[in-house]
Amino acid sequence: MSAVTDERAAEPAFEVDLGGGGRPSRRRLPAFAWWMVLPAALILFAITLYPLIYSLRISFFRYDLTAGVEPVFIGFENYRRLLFDDARFWGSLWRTLYLVVAGIGIQLVLGTFLASLLARLQRYRALITALVLVPVMMAPVVVAVQGMVVYNAQYGPLNYLLNRMGLPGLVWLGDRSIALQTILLTDVWQWTPFVAIILAAGMSSLPADLYEAAEVDGANRWQMFRRITLPLLQPLIIVVVLLRLMDIFKMFDYVYVLTRGGPGSATETLSYYNYLQGLQFFSFGYAAAMSFVQIIILSVVAALLVRRIRGGFA
Repeated sequence: MSAVTDERAAEPAFEVDLGGGGRPSRRRLPAFAWWMVLPAALILFAITLYPLIYSLRISFFRYDLTAGVEPVFIGFENYRRLLFDDARFWGSLWRTLYLVVAGIGIQLVLGTFLASLLARLQRYRALITALVLVPVMMAPVVVAVQGMVVYNAQYGPLNYLLNRMGLPGLVWLGDRSIALQTILLTDVWQWTPFVAIILAAGMSSLPADLYEAAEVDGANRWQMFRRITLPLLQPLIIVVVLLRLMDIFKMFDYVYVLTRGGPGSATETLSYYNYLQGLQFFSFGYAAAMSFVQIIILSVVAALLVRRIRGGFA
């Protein structure tokens, strides 16, 4: 018994402070535990940090495979050209922001309405919730392929319904004036149930005594929703906005399958334009610079939302 104790005492260990509140405590972790974590840490570094650092490095180079020359260091020239000379970048950015603002706004309104209905369900709630979640379970590429059939101007069911109602059919994917709205419609159809399910779960967890007290005071449903439900759901709503913001901001699947950025550049989003620069024009340095501008924009907005979430919980 003493031999085992001596062997454990001789094993190299790390002291880690796991205490809190003014009463620090130390726990000795054996070196073996750190060796067990090391493979996962190396894999994480290989698939995340190294590509990120490499992309940051080549963003300062003129790295163009079509030119047939070695990469040349040009400093911030890629960033300067992107921000001050590339009108196509700004166009794709504004279209992306339009999809973000309009998509999140519509999904919040429709999702809140659907969530209020789901929260009141007493029978078959699990079955109806599962059916509502069907669009979310589908891959965006599958949804886009289905959209090619639904939006077809000649034999699509959407135009068929319009014709049955006496309305003219539309060229959903070939008309510059509505192509971007068609992309937006596809995203709203797939992800509104996701917003609804999260908000419905939040509504189900709200204390019922607040509503009972408000009802005694003579408040109607709209007043209870505006004065009780929305303030209590605010942190959850901000989380939903953050998740949808990150997803829509990097939208690529719908655009690639449905329109390829067309007609012209009417549906070209920031991620799709980045794809063109990197994997079609093979301008890797310029595409890397665009990626980091996209990361900076998304990180700033996400940081503001996270700060607002912490303020909501405070």
